[in-house]
Amino acid sequence: MFVIIVGGGNTGSYLAQLLLDGGHTVKVIEERQGVLDKLKSELPAEVIIPGDGSSPISLEKAGVLTAQVLAAVTGLDETNLVITSLARFEFNVPRVIARVNNPKNAWLFNPEMGVDVALNQADILARLIAEEMSLGDMMTLLKIRRGHYSLVEEKIPRGAKAVGIAIKDLSLPDQCVIAAIIRHGKVIVPRGNAKFEPEDEVLAVTDQEGARCLAELFAPPGRS
Repeated sequence: MFVIIVGGGNTGSYLAQLLLDGGHTVKVIEERQGVLDKLKSELPAEVIIPGDGSSPISLEKAGVLTAQVLAAVTGLDETNLVITSLARFEFNVPRVIARVNNPKNAWLFNPEMGVDVALNQADILARLIAEEMSLGDMMTLLKIRRGHYSLVEEKIPRGAKAVGIAIKDLSLPDQCVIAAIIRHGKVIVPRGNAKFEPEDEVLAVTDQEGARCLAELFAPPGRS
């Protein structure tokens, strides 16, 4: 996949390195000399494109006409919106992602401004904290479908409501699927008649409602 990143600060450089490690083709556009000097010590020279990422000339120099994804991650919301509009409406980039620096500006980051995915860091952090607080010891391993679903893991303590009950009798929500049970280091296929035992590690794919249901079923006595 060919990805253009506009903004070579900490977010942009880290994203670029992750993508390069994953075998993707990456170009990073940055105009600040101090940041360019830092990028040269972190990324291959051919990845770095000096210039103004909100300029069509710089975008064309980076190869925007063949890019599959563009990520605008500068520290200025207004700059990111100019870049996303150019990427979508001038150059028809298939996938456009933007960083939201000020949560008050989040409403502007919408398809009308060329944004497919808005990364509102403050909102993401607040939601993760709230989710972790509400789910107790449940750990979120992976977000799926833009965060609508999650792969979660939890160990079942002794005395939890789910102990000794077959999966088919748990009355789980439709959007909650038990993916695997790890018992004594071995993976058990979670068939309907399978019953949970204390110390089982359970993996599930679920939405928020299902996660709350699992948290209640797997909670220690007195904490459900």
